[in-house]
Amino acid sequence: MPLSTLVLIAATIVVSSFLSGVFGMAGGMILLGVLLVYYDVSTAVVLFSIIQFAANGWRAVLWYRFVRWPVFFPYVAGAMVAFVGLRLIEYVPDKATVYLLLGAMPFLVELLPRRAHPSIEWPGMPFFAGALTTVVQFMSGVGGVFLDLFFQKSLLDRKTTVATKAVTQTFSHVLRAVYFGSIGGLADVANWTTLAAVALAIAATSTTPYVIERMSDHGFRQWTRVVIYVISTVYLVRGGSLLLR
Repeated sequence: MPLSTLVLIAATIVVSSFLSGVFGMAGGMILLGVLLVYYDVSTAVVLFSIIQFAANGWRAVLWYRFVRWPVFFPYVAGAMVAFVGLRLIEYVPDKATVYLLLGAMPFLVELLPRRAHPSIEWPGMPFFAGALTTVVQFMSGVGGVFLDLFFQKSLLDRKTTVATKAVTQTFSHVLRAVYFGSIGGLADVANWTTLAAVALAIAATSTTPYVIERMSDHGFRQWTRVVIYVISTVYLVRGGSLLLR
């Protein structure tokens, strides 16, 4: 792989890890979109999962004391149920499908009336969120935007939201890496560049508490929406161009 490509991917890892560290999502959409340019779907998703596991795992360590554990454990149970079902099917989307789903998901979520948005704090909802988010992330590669649907209506503050999403997504990245890795996405990721990518992700994530501490809950939610819609529009165009080819 040319040096210029490695530099571009490294820069993307830093930017995406920073965005994920601040907003709890959005960064993954950028990183996966860039990786899909250079790798097949299975390899890109496995590499993406490893990098995001490092970023989310470190973010979970940084905000550990704010994690809402009664949300995490039912989420894991729901995710495992979905994982077993999907592994029997061995579904792997093509690149156009991934880009289109990445781009369309935030807009589809926005079409739901506000009163129809579920809350992650409702009884039984973490299990439901875990199952559905796992299905979505195996189809599109990223489930953070969909998972946020369950947090928008909750009364959790930005620190609890970021921390709880960090631990749930860390577990989800493990499931996704196992899923796509077992299908055949491990060949091109077991090398020194993967270790360097993990180090970059952790370093970028380490800077985010300084930003989060200075944000208000309102600003946190407002900037999250702006970043996601910009990225989504780009991916809809990219997915449409691949589909037309």
